[in-house]
Amino acid sequence: MTDPTRPTDRILLQGVSAFGHHGVLDFEKRDGQTFVVDVAMTLDLAPAGRSDALETTVSYAEVATAVVERITGPSFDLIERLAEVIADDVLTHALVDAVEVAVHKPQAPVGHAFTDVQVRVERSNAPAVVLALGSNLGDRGETLAAAVGSLRGLAGLTVTRVSPLVETDPVGGPEQPPYLNAVVVGRSTLSPAALLAALHDIEHDHGRTRDIRWGARTLDLDLIAFGRPGSRHEVLSDDPALTLPHPRAGERAFVLVPWSDADPMATLRTAPGVDGIRPVAGLVAELDRSGVRAGPAWEQP
Repeated sequence: MTDPTRPTDRILLQGVSAFGHHGVLDFEKRDGQTFVVDVAMTLDLAPAGRSDALETTVSYAEVATAVVERITGPSFDLIERLAEVIADDVLTHALVDAVEVAVHKPQAPVGHAFTDVQVRVERSNAPAVVLALGSNLGDRGETLAAAVGSLRGLAGLTVTRVSPLVETDPVGGPEQPPYLNAVVVGRSTLSPAALLAALHDIEHDHGRTRDIRWGARTLDLDLIAFGRPGSRHEVLSDDPALTLPHPRAGERAFVLVPWSDADPMATLRTAPGVDGIRPVAGLVAELDRSGVRAGPAWEQP
């Protein structure tokens, strides 16, 4: 039975074509070939139909530009991965409820006569979440890599982007070793409370204790934001057990720097109202970054 509350309007963008270097074989990465992408976005178009205002819909020109940037950008082995990142890009538009992406590879080295190879993925726009990771005890890199693995395996959470590691000086608390920090961006069908409980379980699995506030720890997982600022998914909470967005995120270079690396277009609500939504990159530019430096490469979990 169709859900009468779920929008069924669609914007179809078909046949976006560009030259890229995606493929498993060496000559595919070297010589490249043409890829064609179709995007079908499901959203409520009634506000646009009533208002005739661009801000009430999604600019298909912006979507097409993003698709071309992905096709012509860094090489992937699989067109499944290309389809996934394009879907993630489309779902950054808060108005989009779901997207279907088809990637066509008409010159694929199949070895037989054929007309087309294509991969189709369908993704729903569950609320976006931002998680901050930190460790300054034990093998920090191994712990964070294992934590990302646990997050990828968590039912109800889809990890879409992982920042590079940064090493940071401790902020507050007793004297302690430097941290490795990272930020994970994803989508969650879990409630904020359920997601936080799952994060605490992962911390516990890695020996985290809470004896001293802001003290050293094997693993720290913080829920920074739930729902993109200004979207219908955004959750605001002043509950001391779970304050959203995180009350000190806008002041912490060890959160904002890797977050901006993972998602250059990210925004953070720093105050009530529309004017309180700030680009994370802009916040980074205003902070003292002297205590944040490039970390090691990620370890394989």
